[in-house]
Amino acid sequence: MIKKFIDPNIKNKSKTVENRIQFVNYKNKQFPLPTEIEISESGICNRKCSFCPRSAPDFIEKKEFISNELHKKMCDELKLLNYKGTIRYSGFVEPMLDKNIFNLIYMARSKLSDCNIEMVTNGDVLNKSRLKKLFLKGLNKILISAYDGKAEADKLENLCKDINLSPDQYIVRHRYLPEIDDFGITLSNRSGTMENAEFKIAALKEPLKKPCYIPSYTFFLDYQGDVLICPHDWGKKIILGNLNNKSILDIWFSPKAMKIRNLLSKADRNFNPCNLCDVEGTFMGKKNSTFFL
Repeated sequence: MIKKFIDPNIKNKSKTVENRIQFVNYKNKQFPLPTEIEISESGICNRKCSFCPRSAPDFIEKKEFISNELHKKMCDELKLLNYKGTIRYSGFVEPMLDKNIFNLIYMARSKLSDCNIEMVTNGDVLNKSRLKKLFLKGLNKILISAYDGKAEADKLENLCKDINLSPDQYIVRHRYLPEIDDFGITLSNRSGTMENAEFKIAALKEPLKKPCYIPSYTFFLDYQGDVLICPHDWGKKIILGNLNNKSILDIWFSPKAMKIRNLLSKADRNFNPCNLCDVEGTFMGKKNSTFFL
């Protein structure tokens, strides 16, 4: 039997997705809002991991960041919805490279007192003062990926303990493990944009015959305002709309989004890029998806 690595945060995320479902009326029917708003708030990362599309020789970094205006528009709309889900600064980038990240977190917390605010980071530029400041500005939880070995992981653990973070406020993820432990990371082919023999990442020859619930609970926003079908669509093959000129609800309930959720809930992946994607997408969100059938 092939061993499958499961990210230690999956269980926590599953509880959040299940416990924070909010409903809104759309066309005289109750539908769930996105349980998670994931923000890819820039075009840069300081690493070029070999299992990431950024490692490609022709990959171009874009030193651009989400504007205060766009971020404020998002927060204002979520406030009107009394949003209580999760806002996560993560995406395709390293959020700590954005010097404005503290202000973004503070803006979200000021307008959305009941939401859960998280960050995913590689921890490379973290220190005590920056880590403290993140939580003072309103962060609830930080997920730190340690790529360079146990010594780095221990250092990050101690950093969190030194400022008295509780165990539910941080997770240090051990991303350096050997192949026998599946490298300590849930790897994917990023919707067919990534192949790597070392990490056994390959293109699919035919679509998975499994449902995917990710678009039923995730609203993925990039720094340009584009809303993608999910966090794995690196090639931006499906753009549901742009938040600069449309509302969250208009995009979330767009005919394109509703159709894709319906198809994926029925295990129909016969369209690009989902036909190339190797992500199972069934760890959480099944309850959310039933409302879009």
